[in-house]
Amino acid sequence: MITPEVQELAEKLWNYHLLGHTIRKADCILVLGSHDLRVAERGAALYLQGWAPIILFSGGLGNLTKHIWQETEADQFAAIARDKGVPQEAIFIENRSTNTGENILFSRQLLQRHQLDPQTFIVVQKPYMERRSYATFKKHWPEKDLIVTSPQLSFSEYPSGEISPEKVINIMVGDLQRIKLYPDKGFQIFQEIPDDVWDAYTRLVALGFDKHLVKA
Repeated sequence: MITPEVQELAEKLWNYHLLGHTIRKADCILVLGSHDLRVAERGAALYLQGWAPIILFSGGLGNLTKHIWQETEADQFAAIARDKGVPQEAIFIENRSTNTGENILFSRQLLQRHQLDPQTFIVVQKPYMERRSYATFKKHWPEKDLIVTSPQLSFSEYPSGEISPEKVINIMVGDLQRIKLYPDKGFQIFQEIPDDVWDAYTRLVALGFDKHLVKA
């Protein structure tokens, strides 16, 4: 149940995960796959608005999608982009990755195979994955310049028929834990977590929102 207390704590995590980057022209739009098809729509819209000349969809079947889909995230996302009017020749598909680190590494390899070397990226992800995507990208490809964006939705607007508020909170809590733990594992760059955000995390865990945690 989403009580007023839970709502307030969750919005604190939501706002921390958002980076608030301003969109600017780039060499490539990199859309990271997930269970949320609105991420594909956001990436397609950015391409059609002229923010970059190519768009790369990255994602096989991850922890959340391998149980619900047969077709890979990247292939589904690319189909949405084509339906929106993105030309096939502008689309690249990386459909083997199963986590954010692999998204970056396998996308880098794909671009190299095509003899492409983008210097600037617009990375598109779910709202509550912006910060972790940034930290992962900068760890694995630090010399590149990037901004991160996502579907333009508030915490209250984001849940849908497929993604309940409880599920969103559980994933957000897990992602914050990963931001804390993953730099020491070599998966991400360090990101400072303010005390009030970490306090909100510990309170949400105590309230039972622990379904997406990893073993420390």
